[in-house]
Amino acid sequence: MWLSPEEVLVANALWVTERANPFFVLQRRRGHGKGGGLTGLLVGTLDVVLDSSARVAPYRILHQTQDSQVYWTVACGSSRKEITKHWEWLENNLLQTLSIFDSEEDITTFVKGKIHGIIAEENKNLQPQGDEDPGKFKEAELKMRKQFGMPEGEKLVNYYSCSYWKGRVPRQGWLYLTVNHLCFYSFLLGKEVSLVVQWVDITRLEKNATLLFPESIRVDTRDQELFFSMFLNIGETFKLMEQLANLAMRQLLDSEGFLEDKVLPRPVRPHRNISALKRDLDARAKNECYRATFRLPRDERLDGHTSCTLWTPFNKLHIPGQMFISNNYICFASKEEDACHLIIPLREVTIVEKADSSSVLPSPLSISTKSKMTFLFANLKDRDFLVQRISDFLQKTPSKQPGSIVGSRKASVVDTNTESSPAPQEVPEQPASPASPLSSRQSFCAQEVPTASQGLLKLFQKNSPMEDLGAKGAKEKMKEESWHIHFFEYGRGVCMYRTAKTRALVLKGIPESLRGELWLLFSGAWNEMVTHPGYYAELVEKSTGKYSLATEEIERDLHRSMPEHPAFQNELGIAALRRVLTAYAFRNPTIGYCQAMNIVTSVLLLYGSEEEAFWLLVALCERMLPDYYNTRVVGALVDQGIFEELTRDFLPQLSEKMQDLGVISSISLSWFLTLFLSVMPFESAVVIVDCFFYEGIKVILQVALAVLDANMEQLLGCSDEGEAMTMLGRYLDNVVNKQSVSPPIPHLHALLTSGDDPPAEVDIFELLKVSYEKFSSLRAEDIEQMRFKQRLKVIQSLEDTAKRSVVRAIPVDIGFSIEELEDLYMVFKAKHLASQYWGSSHTVAGRRDPSLPYLEQYRIDASQFRELFASLTPWACGSHMPVLAGRMFRLLDKNKDSLINFKEFVTGMSGMYHGDLTEKLKVLYKLHLPPALSPEEAESALEAAHYFTEDSSSEEALPQEEQEGSGGEDVQEKRGEEKGTSSPDYRHYLRMWAKEKEAQKETIKDLPKMNQEQFIELCKTLYNMFSEDPMEQDLYHAIATVASLLLRIGEVGKKFSARTGRKPRDCATEEDEPPAPGPHQDAARELQPPAAGDPQAKAGGDTHLGKAPQESQVVVEGGSGEGQGSPSQPLPDDEAKDDTSMSSYSVVSTGSLQCEDLTDDTVLVGGEACSPTARIGGTVDTDWCISFEQILASILTESVLVNFFEKRVDIGLKIKDQKKVERQFSTASDHEQPGASS
Repeated sequence: MWLSPEEVLVANALWVTERANPFFVLQRRRGHGKGGGLTGLLVGTLDVVLDSSARVAPYRILHQTQDSQVYWTVACGSSRKEITKHWEWLENNLLQTLSIFDSEEDITTFVKGKIHGIIAEENKNLQPQGDEDPGKFKEAELKMRKQFGMPEGEKLVNYYSCSYWKGRVPRQGWLYLTVNHLCFYSFLLGKEVSLVVQWVDITRLEKNATLLFPESIRVDTRDQELFFSMFLNIGETFKLMEQLANLAMRQLLDSEGFLEDKVLPRPVRPHRNISALKRDLDARAKNECYRATFRLPRDERLDGHTSCTLWTPFNKLHIPGQMFISNNYICFASKEEDACHLIIPLREVTIVEKADSSSVLPSPLSISTKSKMTFLFANLKDRDFLVQRISDFLQKTPSKQPGSIVGSRKASVVDTNTESSPAPQEVPEQPASPASPLSSRQSFCAQEVPTASQGLLKLFQKNSPMEDLGAKGAKEKMKEESWHIHFFEYGRGVCMYRTAKTRALVLKGIPESLRGELWLLFSGAWNEMVTHPGYYAELVEKSTGKYSLATEEIERDLHRSMPEHPAFQNELGIAALRRVLTAYAFRNPTIGYCQAMNIVTSVLLLYGSEEEAFWLLVALCERMLPDYYNTRVVGALVDQGIFEELTRDFLPQLSEKMQDLGVISSISLSWFLTLFLSVMPFESAVVIVDCFFYEGIKVILQVALAVLDANMEQLLGCSDEGEAMTMLGRYLDNVVNKQSVSPPIPHLHALLTSGDDPPAEVDIFELLKVSYEKFSSLRAEDIEQMRFKQRLKVIQSLEDTAKRSVVRAIPVDIGFSIEELEDLYMVFKAKHLASQYWGSSHTVAGRRDPSLPYLEQYRIDASQFRELFASLTPWACGSHMPVLAGRMFRLLDKNKDSLINFKEFVTGMSGMYHGDLTEKLKVLYKLHLPPALSPEEAESALEAAHYFTEDSSSEEALPQEEQEGSGGEDVQEKRGEEKGTSSPDYRHYLRMWAKEKEAQKETIKDLPKMNQEQFIELCKTLYNMFSEDPMEQDLYHAIATVASLLLRIGEVGKKFSARTGRKPRDCATEEDEPPAPGPHQDAARELQPPAAGDPQAKAGGDTHLGKAPQESQVVVEGGSGEGQGSPSQPLPDDEAKDDTSMSSYSVVSTGSLQCEDLTDDTVLVGGEACSPTARIGGTVDTDWCISFEQILASILTESVLVNFFEKRVDIGLKIKDQKKVERQFSTASDHEQPGASS
């Protein structure tokens, strides 16, 4: 690699000069290569500890002039070959030119200029567009790839110096964090440690300090515990590790591979030592935090933030805090948590004005909105730049009004002394608050779809006016009045100042009339609704009449959703619920529909229109309760884990008892998934929902803890889970809302109450108050941190469950032990995941659907199968391996979707590893018949039509599985194939099912016969299979004997059938149906020895020209003596002498096939073209065929072949090697030699 010239003062320290000329010196690092001794060990250790670039580039070229003491580095290399190439270029291109110069300074200037020019030219061709990672970082990435054998696609995110504790000894080295792996490398005085752990394998990741270890990071996998310490900045390292592990978990959860987020804002000047990926990950983390804090839509991206003060008119103060700006919002968060939060959507902004600075109010900025509110910010550091950014975003903000054309926003940005005037409003504007008149917020065409245009509660509440409700009515009136006063002081709608007072009002209960409006505001659903007008109506229209699994489940649950409420005892409520749930399932098919969504949605419909309920549901499922409602309710399981952890922290005396009873898992799912709506009286649970929309999951956890705390004594006295559940159920039934103005709705859960005296009533507001007093120390950031920790546990335990389920689904007669199957599953899954991160152009992400049965979730394609086959097969076939793997894949891929699942994969492996000689030969035999033998390879499939009768070709179309006992399934497929396109009646299916139930065994008589071309392919495979065996010579001799015998048997069979005038069972004679000339010629051509550079021959897949000449020589010698006493016609002398084109196949009878053709196509000697005589008359005998029984009987005559196939091979060792290749588990090695792993 050419380097930008840099000065080197001491050229010979730690380097050895190998070559030199008057202007350049080639050097090798001490300790690299042969020898090295103690100096080498010390140098190697220094290189690792100091992160020297010499570790990856142990060779370098220096430029020096004769009288100068200063050297300049011009190139480095990781291998002698690379550095020699550079050295030769310098000698050939520069030496003569440099000798002309008089001045040494000119020489150095010329060399430096030339090297800079080469580098610029290389970079122009190689560098991708966009910003580049800094040079030091690129060097580290190169080291990481070389050290751990990672492919180009594996990106380094960051690297840190630290110590890994091996036993009680710290090993100083470097920790590399890549997108998919955690890697560590250390080399100290000859002891080398190399670790690689996949993020998807990590089950625990935490930062801790113990007596044994200083402040350290602990990383657990299923197999081991790793400790790393002595970081310069442990906080930053741990945060990055968390992010990468989290991305890996998301990948396991919903198959989202890591994608560099191209839309993230780019810094003006890239940081010197921070990679683009690290910067993007940091930006991603800030974005998530920003969106969560202000409940903004998922596509909102933070542009920047700055400290400032905000004038709050309600208490006449300048509150310090941070201003955040993104593409659609300006937000403010005070330093004190509860002092003030503010969200200003840019669609609401009319004027942005820079006012005069003063000593009291430096750099002020006022922002006015359509709702006549003005916000005054001050103490802004870079006000002009800020105003420019806001102005840019304002120009991009579209003004989407219902029923109007989309026009650009015309907000004014006003300077200090200008007259400020609001922008003209050409069209009716989007409402700023959900409280605006219904006509303005009804943003979808309701004429086509009947929709509930207001909360169902308003339609079905039959109670009298508020005055007639007495004390309850008065209380409700007071609540409404308090909120109206609050709106007057703090603003109404999206731009309301949210303070501690807002929370206090929410805790006292939101009045029924304002509940829908405030839920929309606090959840952030309002923002999404007004920016997507007509979206819901469109979804309803698209999803109407569409049938799916989700719609079936929705229909089943519709009448179970709050059946006690009058709104859902008639078609209007049920139809509204059906539309909202179906529209959401259509919007988000990965979630579709999950039980409990119906209960939550029915409550949302009581307080808002259908469209509002839909957007509230979106906010719940996608932002506020992430992953709660997917097929595996992962989010709820994660929060259940948090609840267990909080119980240990806050209620330690109860925690152990709850674990023994197993209650937490039973209660938490129903409490969390339905936000207490299914376990508490409706009017009480809805107060918890009020607080939830304002505070998030924290409230649910607090209330759950308060419920356990209130029942601690009784729970400690419970003897089993049923008793505890009954007791908690009765307690929750009696949580009442005495302030509710709605008529009480009977609660179905109250059926739990037994005949004893019911427990005392508990006021919901009292319960909330206690929960805040005792457990309010919970903070949103802490919950997020705990969620990460629990997510690792939950997803890994789900993966383990999936593994056990898949292994259980494998039939017992497959032959592998449970441990072997589990290991094979891990290797199979690793191969699937590897394609996601280093994958090809088509991503596998699209192939994995977590809602599928476990067996179908991980599947691999042909190229991945080829890699696994090569490392796991007991049949080493050298260069023929890819061809054999392709055939095995086609044989296993029954449904022809170019993917195979784990069961199919194991079936293929089992066929090669288990069973007797007959079973293994059966597999090998089938690999040389269609569909395994593809038309591209040898045109066999085309010719099969001419070789076989109608009957057998339909049987052959889908050969049966290797394992016994699963024949029924194949019989079903075959019968279906025979039926063709005619529609089978029910009796046909009954027959198939009956056959499926019969345990049918595949017999060798079921196998179709093999034609000559297929037989040649089989011989070729066997030749390749024996090439790496210790008994190689004996095996070649044996297979030559068997092959010649079989060719003669085929000849005899053909003559016999011709003499009796009868067709063989599976072969069609020429008289019966002459073969079409096309395929026949193709096949003949295929069998001729390929001419040098013949592309068609190469494309066949069986012509491997890369075989070592020595190996082909061995093949020839192995059987060349076989033909001496054969009955075949003698060959011409000159060909007999040519032992490169002669093989054991010289015994073939002349009537069947030319020896030279068969030989050359089978043995594949180094790819030489044969003499013209070898090509003449090389055709395939179309009448020749042989059966499996004949092959089996012939092989049984040779004991060396029998031993070869009956030899036991341990798959465990091969799995171990494959895991190392895949980097599935970390490997630690201690090499005594310093260069052992370089």
